[in-house]
Amino acid sequence: MRQGPLSALRVLDLSTIFAGPLCGALLADYGADVIKVEQPRVGDPLRAFPPHKNGVSLWSKVTNRNKRAISLDLRNPIAKDVLGPIIAKRDVVIENFRPGTLDGWGLTGDWMRSLNPRVTIIRITGFGQDGPYRDRPGFARAFEALSGFTHLCGEADGPPLHLGFPISDAVGGLVAALGVLAALYELERSPEKEGQEIDCSMAEAMLRVMDFVVIQQDQLNQSPKRSGNVSAYAAPSSIFETRDGRWVSIPASSQSLFERLTEAIGQPELKSDPRFASNPDRVRHRQEINGIVADALRGLTFSELEKRLDAHGIAFAPINDAKAAIEDPQFVARQAIVEIPDRELGRVKMQGVVPRFSRTPGAVRQAGESVGHDTSEVLAEFGFKPDAIELLIAKGVI
Repeated sequence: MRQGPLSALRVLDLSTIFAGPLCGALLADYGADVIKVEQPRVGDPLRAFPPHKNGVSLWSKVTNRNKRAISLDLRNPIAKDVLGPIIAKRDVVIENFRPGTLDGWGLTGDWMRSLNPRVTIIRITGFGQDGPYRDRPGFARAFEALSGFTHLCGEADGPPLHLGFPISDAVGGLVAALGVLAALYELERSPEKEGQEIDCSMAEAMLRVMDFVVIQQDQLNQSPKRSGNVSAYAAPSSIFETRDGRWVSIPASSQSLFERLTEAIGQPELKSDPRFASNPDRVRHRQEINGIVADALRGLTFSELEKRLDAHGIAFAPINDAKAAIEDPQFVARQAIVEIPDRELGRVKMQGVVPRFSRTPGAVRQAGESVGHDTSEVLAEFGFKPDAIELLIAKGVI
């Protein structure tokens, strides 16, 4: 049974790869009934992305969790007849094709609103519905590069570096889900209005979370530079190695944290050193203060360091790989990783629902299903008879 604050919400997810499907997954985590549409037989291109186990896409297990999976060839003219009854009873449609693609297949916004005037349509694209880049294919690394994010990643004297995870796709999915909820809130307060279309550019979403970089350039004519693991905004702040080879991130980003850190490493005299009197002073001398902290931490094991930092109330975290993250006592205590049965893989672990609601908690009900697993059941729910479904299969529509 679906549960959560969005248990009455009905969503049609036409999107592919990551950002759009993540938007749908977040809504599904909170209880929404999400119908995920994929190309017959081949499925969402995300299924071709590693990692795989026994030919099964592990990424899709998470990104398409809590959804009902149907297959439908949107390019086939008959698809319009299949989608019509579904859209008529959906609150939200998610799509992330290049601008105009759905229109070319006859699946226009006007057609959707003729069936359901209050439907909210979220269009997630790389660069938006207009502008000189509107027709370019969009991928996470392009958005990260365009927004200025990649320019900040890497060592100060080295080339810009991409991260090992498509962070801008995740940011785009989060912003899209927020946009859907905002539009639904406005619609709930205005029962006389029609649903609206939301233009979500993933490049702009990434630019938005860069926060101060635009105003810094505008007001100071300064563009932030790469600084590797060393923070350009606070010191001491970096990744440090312990005596037993563990890596630890310590961001002493306030005056009180710095002063407590000097006590924790046994060098309280640093508090009176004029080079380190304030955070701006420490940032100017960040190589020196980070070097002092690094030298001190090399003499401590991780266990010794953990005890000292906890005793002095200092923010820190070990640099966990996936295995260590799954086993981390904090995540274990809060059951941040859940284990659920899966029809294809037996039992699987994945992240739980974030955030947590005190009265209407969401849940991970199921992992992502195989291509079209729920097609017949879903179409029957919308009035399609068995012989009609068999005919659609014969024609390659589903």
